[in-house]
Amino acid sequence: MFKWIITITFALLISVITIYFINVQTKPAITYFPANEETKFTETETNLKLFSEKDKDKYDISWTSNSKSEKPMYLRQDVSILFENGRLRGMRSKWEQNTDKIYINEKITQEDSGYFQSVSYHHGEIHTNNNITSIHKLSDDNLYVIDSPTTAIDSFKKPENRYEEEWKHLLDSITKQQLLFHWHQLLKHFSIKSKDYLTVPLTQLSKYNEEPLPNLSQEETDKIMGQLWEGLYKNYIIPIINSNEEKVQSYIPIVLFSNQADHLIVLFERNGEKMKLIQRYSPIK
Repeated sequence: MFKWIITITFALLISVITIYFINVQTKPAITYFPANEETKFTETETNLKLFSEKDKDKYDISWTSNSKSEKPMYLRQDVSILFENGRLRGMRSKWEQNTDKIYINEKITQEDSGYFQSVSYHHGEIHTNNNITSIHKLSDDNLYVIDSPTTAIDSFKKPENRYEEEWKHLLDSITKQQLLFHWHQLLKHFSIKSKDYLTVPLTQLSKYNEEPLPNLSQEETDKIMGQLWEGLYKNYIIPIINSNEEKVQSYIPIVLFSNQADHLIVLFERNGEKMKLIQRYSPIK
């Protein structure tokens, strides 16, 4: 009887340990590994467009993010974030093993005129001969939607006439005013002097796919961006997704790159709680 109890207990313990390790290994995460120089993405895209008019007061936005790598990888993962007039409107993350494609497709119902911005981070993890490397790239898109009581709902990415230019100026001003006030409050709260940093909104980071940060090489910039999004995913993205992003009050995070080229700071707010991430780095030897 005693041996039978020990056997059952041991079997249960093994089952618990197995389930634990399965959960740990399959828990979604973005982890930066050294760059893989032998493969790359063949396609990375974020796209926003006016999908349909639901009624006189509401409309649907089509929000997609897709990427394709040259070959299937051990892990492919993309995350996409959507903002309207600077405020968080949606956040999606998708990952799959042993694939070369990731596709995120959402429809968001909105009302009133708005300036929509989306940024996506595309990530791939390659395992070969006990060696782990990775690739990553950013993409973004924007869309202006005009919802005026005197005209039909319309949208554009770049203004093509005076009417659209006026709406762009208005929506840009509303967004900028709101964000500058928000970022100023964050800088003041953490006693940070903006003159000591290059300040870049999260939605504008994709330009560093091909452009190095000041006083750094492209290789160093790529590494910094990979590590930055590893931290963002863990400390900004996952907590919001797990708490239902539709109920979270947040704005576009601001990224501050030190003029000394030795660290960066990310400032953001979540439901009134001001938060700061610091990432230190040094030149690649």
